[in-house]
Amino acid sequence: MASPSSLSPTDVPMELHALNRNKLLDSFRHHLSLSSRPLHGFVFLQGGEEQNRHCTDHIELFRQESYFAYLFGVKEPGFYGAIDIASGESMLFAPRLPADYAVWLGEIKPLSHFKERYMVSSVYYTDEISKVLHDQYKGSGKPSLYLLHGLNTDSNNYSKPADFEGIDNFVADLNTLHPILTECRVLKSALELALIQFANDISSEAHVEVMRKTKVGMKEYQLESLFLHHTYMYGGCRHCSYTCICATGDSSAVLHYGHAAAPNDKTLEDGDMALLDMGAEYHFYGSDITCSFPVNGKFTTDQSIVYNAVLRAHDAVISNVRPGVSWVDMHKLAERTILESLKEERLLFGEIDAMVNERLGAVFMPHGLGHLLGIDTHDPGGYLQGAERPKEAGLKSLRTSRQLLEGMVITVEPGCYFIDALLLPAMENTRTSKYFNRDQISRFRGFGGVRIESDVYVTCDGCVNMTKCPREIKEIEAVMAGAPWPINRTSIPSLSTKT
Repeated sequence: MASPSSLSPTDVPMELHALNRNKLLDSFRHHLSLSSRPLHGFVFLQGGEEQNRHCTDHIELFRQESYFAYLFGVKEPGFYGAIDIASGESMLFAPRLPADYAVWLGEIKPLSHFKERYMVSSVYYTDEISKVLHDQYKGSGKPSLYLLHGLNTDSNNYSKPADFEGIDNFVADLNTLHPILTECRVLKSALELALIQFANDISSEAHVEVMRKTKVGMKEYQLESLFLHHTYMYGGCRHCSYTCICATGDSSAVLHYGHAAAPNDKTLEDGDMALLDMGAEYHFYGSDITCSFPVNGKFTTDQSIVYNAVLRAHDAVISNVRPGVSWVDMHKLAERTILESLKEERLLFGEIDAMVNERLGAVFMPHGLGHLLGIDTHDPGGYLQGAERPKEAGLKSLRTSRQLLEGMVITVEPGCYFIDALLLPAMENTRTSKYFNRDQISRFRGFGGVRIESDVYVTCDGCVNMTKCPREIKEIEAVMAGAPWPINRTSIPSLSTKT
């Protein structure tokens, strides 16, 4: 029997992380030189720790802290990492494991294993950090430690600076590292792009598999299960980039459905639209893909109206993405395109420019158009230091307001939703009520919503869509009826590329 997948996981070269360290080192030395500071000291990060479930002895599945993963690629918990600014040498510090680790959790690897596995200059134990760094230091006075501390503009949480016994014998700098390292993560290397492409390929294939197997009467969590199985079974993806959103019917208007209080547990009803937002992660690098389709495999007229409005916006943005373009302008383009489509279908009246000025687009698309993507689903760097978020409805939800740069990977995810909490006040507001055709729009109450999301990377003169899902209505209906859907590989650098 033929395999349901044309893909298979591949080994990941640790050179990827060595290149990331070199990129940071170059940027860091340049910054220190511009500020007339000496080129010595250490970039020093603490990796993630395993976490127990509340007060129990159940250990949650570990996933490495993202900045540490970017620089060192270490999958194990409890590590520290350092980069000597003067020499460029990289060091890992591994936890000294107790003897009974070998009984319960497997072989205790020698330090030489981690040195070879992660392509670093040397490896020591965590209880040797202070001594090793002092011995390595060639300057005068206390060695400087550049620690990771800064704001994540998506979560409003701060990264945790490293801490260890003996840190008081160093000069700690909490301000320099975070913005430089964050900006390094914004522009992807060829090896990073290859991993993101693989995550997209296996996730696109899984979305197609879910489409084919979706039937009226199933549960939403069964669609989630199909996706998780395919990406793990055939792609080796143990982690997802985020909690799967498998929303059907009116739940497809719940933007972050799938959480503990809305756990993808509804029954699929005939006539429902499904909105499935799911992406696999491979060696830390993620994907973020949304497909919307009718659960019975055939679009109704009303479903086609909403779907095509969103598809037009999706395609319009992708055709305009290139270096130098403002992401705020791309969001406004998506809003305008959706409003134009709704007006053409007589759901709205009036001048489009007036609707745009009244921020009517945010009634139908309250979230931002997209976000940077990489080791985190919402990759950092969306707002440079000092940049202010837009204040207007819809625009204030943007996760970046930057101009696009070659090498960025960003999601394009316009949507159109009928959310009573937004729609009803807008229909009663004296400034915006005149735009709504109440007779026509009333039939979409309870419709839910449509979102179409693809991951693109910005090239020198445009972008490449890394996502390979059926998008046109005829393509979706054909796939759901059993037609083949090949994943045509994108011509981007492979994992064997050395630059």
